[in-house]
Amino acid sequence: METISSMDGTQIAYERTGNGPPLVLVHGTSADHTRWEIVRSPLEAHATLYAIDRRGRGESGDSPDYALEREFEDIAAVVDSIAEPVILLGHSFGALCSLEAALRTDNLLKLILYEPPIPIGDHYPDTEDVVTEMMALYEDGNAEEALVLFFTEVARVPPMELDALRAAPNWPARVAAVKSVIREVSLDDQYEFDATRFEDLTVPTLLLSGSESAPFLKAAIEALRTALPDNRVVVFDGHAHAVMNTAPDRFVDEVVSFLRESR
Repeated sequence: METISSMDGTQIAYERTGNGPPLVLVHGTSADHTRWEIVRSPLEAHATLYAIDRRGRGESGDSPDYALEREFEDIAAVVDSIAEPVILLGHSFGALCSLEAALRTDNLLKLILYEPPIPIGDHYPDTEDVVTEMMALYEDGNAEEALVLFFTEVARVPPMELDALRAAPNWPARVAAVKSVIREVSLDDQYEFDATRFEDLTVPTLLLSGSESAPFLKAAIEALRTALPDNRVVVFDGHAHAVMNTAPDRFVDEVVSFLRESR
């Protein structure tokens, strides 16, 4: 893997594969760059992939004091290091990081956001008790139970989708990263969405959502649909927050179609 130094000096690792226009992939909570393995091969035929390990994951470094702002800077640093305009694709927490990184770089060609967990109104789940329980499980040596609790009580993934996640090869890595999951769960205490900040973000944007996703994720997509000047929404009927696992062909088709569009 290659690395780039973020603004605070933390080394951010990424794996580069494929051929074509640069497509930067940003994983969500509990994952690392291997999150994309299921869809990597078909995407490589259409783009040069830069699959990032977010800070504290995989081969990326970390800092003693975690701050959400550093995550945004990490993604912008990778995008800025590429010699041509980039398509930036973020999933879940990685989509939030990608959205904010888009305000911190001038090297974007297009943006793809799959259900960033933006706190909107009363839709975002109350996570205080969940964080306490997750930490207790983790400290008792029950990391996998803590991770399952995150997916069921915070991400609200349906049983079919959770089964697909648990069957994927990177599930053990997700379990190993559960401590970093805990620091990301209380997002409503760390981030406030202000739609006016994105009024001038005119980069063409594809918003992806699942028809079976949790209400707070659907509310976030609707907020972005209203806030972003140039966007369109694609809904994966019958699927939720991880269509890369439950219907990878449909995910690839939508991404490749957007890559090919002339805007």
